[in-house]
Amino acid sequence: MSMNFERKLPIPQEVKEQYPLSDELAKLVDKRAAEIRDIFTGASDKFILIIGPCSADNEDSVIDYISRLRTVQEKVADKVYIIPRIYTNKPRTTGDGYKGMLHQPNPNEKPDMYKGIVAIRELHMRALKETGFSCADEMLYPENYRYLSDILAYVAIGARSVENQQHRLTSSGLDIPVGMKNPTSGDISVMMNAITAAQHKHTFIYRGWEVHSDGNDLAHAILRGYVNKHGQAIPNYHYEDLVHLAESYYKSGLANPALIVDTNHSNSGKQYLQQIRIAKEVLHSCRHDADVKKLVKGFMIESYIEDGAQKIGECVYGKSITDPCLGWEKTERLILDIADLL
Repeated sequence: MSMNFERKLPIPQEVKEQYPLSDELAKLVDKRAAEIRDIFTGASDKFILIIGPCSADNEDSVIDYISRLRTVQEKVADKVYIIPRIYTNKPRTTGDGYKGMLHQPNPNEKPDMYKGIVAIRELHMRALKETGFSCADEMLYPENYRYLSDILAYVAIGARSVENQQHRLTSSGLDIPVGMKNPTSGDISVMMNAITAAQHKHTFIYRGWEVHSDGNDLAHAILRGYVNKHGQAIPNYHYEDLVHLAESYYKSGLANPALIVDTNHSNSGKQYLQQIRIAKEVLHSCRHDADVKKLVKGFMIESYIEDGAQKIGECVYGKSITDPCLGWEKTERLILDIADLL
C-alpha cells in the first residue's frame, strides 16, 4: 500500500479532556470573542492586527514574542486590538520537509502527529494563560480544527485552500471570524464565493458525522496579492483595489462587510520590510474614502523576534524558518505608528 496506517489518534474531545481549559481561561476566550465580534460588526471602531511569525516553530520563542506584544497592546489599547498569530500547521511553501508544529513539534526530529496535537494545544493554552491572548491559526486541515475549537480567536483560510469545498463548509460552522484569502490567481470572485458559502447554512460530512452548520456571519475577505502567469507578484492593496472590493462587497448583500489586508506574501513580493510601507499606504487610503475605511478592519502582518528567515539547517532563536518576517524592533515601531495614524 502507498498509505500506511500507523496508529489511531485520539479524537478532539479526548484531547480536550486531557488538556482542559480552566473556567477562568474559557471566560477569557469568550470575552475576547465578543470584543472581536464587535469590531467585525462595526460596533467597535478598533483596528485589528493579526500579527506574528509565519510559522510557530518553537514554543519558547513564540511565547517570548507574544509576551512582547502584550506590553505594546497596553500602549495602544484604545485604538488597536491585537490577535497574535500562532500558525501551527504552516509548512514551507513547497510542502516538502517541515510542515509545521502539528506535524513536527521539534523541527529537527521526525514527524509525530500525537505529540504535535498536544504541542499545538499546549502552546495556544500557554499563550492564553501567560499573556491573556487568544490567538489566530490557519485552518490548513479542516478536520484538525476541533482540537483547538475552544481556544482560538480567529481562523484564516489560505490562498490555496479558499477554493476547497470542505474549507468553506467547515468555516460555515465556526463561531469566530474566518478570513478568506484571495486565491493565488487573484480572482476576487473566488474569494467572494467562499465568503458567501461560509455565511450560509450547510449539511455535510465532518469527522465521520453528518453535521448541520448555521452559517458564519463573520466570514470575510483577506487581500494578500497574487501572481500572474509568469509567477510575478502583483499587489492588491492599492486604493483602486480597495474601492473595487468595497463595491463588490456592498453589491453582494453579504453580512458584515470586512477586509483584512495581508501586508506580506504577494502584496510585498515576500519583501518583508515592505510591510511597513504597505500598512501606511492602506491607512492613507482609509483616510480619504469613508467606504474604504468602513471596510478595512485591520492588517495581517508577519513578524517575529529577528528580521528575515533562516536557511534550512540553521538554528537562530526567534527567526522564521519559513517566510521572512519583520523583526521585533521594527514591529514595535510599526504598531505604535499605526496607532498614531488611526
